[in-house]
Amino acid sequence: MFSAFLFMATMVVTGIPTALLFIPWAWLTGNAWPLYRGTRFMLASSCRIAGVRIQTEGLQNVPRDRACIFMANHVSNLDPPALIAVIPGRTSAFMKRSLMKLPILGTGFRQGDFIAVDRSGSPADAQKSVAAAQQVLAKGFHMTTFVEGTRSPDGRMLPFKKGPFFLAMASGAPCIPVSIHGTEKIQGKGSLRMHPGIAHVVFHPPINPAAFHTREELMGAVRTAIASGLPEWMRR
Repeated sequence: MFSAFLFMATMVVTGIPTALLFIPWAWLTGNAWPLYRGTRFMLASSCRIAGVRIQTEGLQNVPRDRACIFMANHVSNLDPPALIAVIPGRTSAFMKRSLMKLPILGTGFRQGDFIAVDRSGSPADAQKSVAAAQQVLAKGFHMTTFVEGTRSPDGRMLPFKKGPFFLAMASGAPCIPVSIHGTEKIQGKGSLRMHPGIAHVVFHPPINPAAFHTREELMGAVRTAIASGLPEWMRR
């Protein structure tokens, strides 16, 4: 539990001044870059002080001249902090609508162009989320999504949700498959405990949605790429 305490304590110590300084700045100026950089510093510092080392591979595969859609597997609550802390440039992400309603945090998420999503499965809601994400990409910001839609209970890959692939086909933005492993040992699903360890984040070469005739073909290519960066037992 000590690592978890250090992680949360660092989040609070660095997060409060970040919120107090940069949320008003973003509101007054419309410039959320200082808020985003402060948030990345908070996430990276919290991981480091808790004994979590983020080891990246393949950063050279990420294009620097256009917005991309990062598509990652999901095995731990630690995945979003670890991934967002190392993505080059600025990224938005899909976020449960309930989190967007939290005091202060919700304001920061909205200023950072994070996209609220519902679990209702409504086609109309899904279309709104895709349209909002297309606007984010048009601004030159990345989108990050965990394509299984939820955390795997045992680390093995789950079926993918279709929403991110609707977005990819509609926008034409390059898809960057991302393999994450090691975080399932640092903090497992349903556990508050954390242990020091290495979070492995592998960025694969971009996949062009225009090269595929259907969403299913694109989904298969992304799944194969993500699986290639995972230990064998997680691919099943």
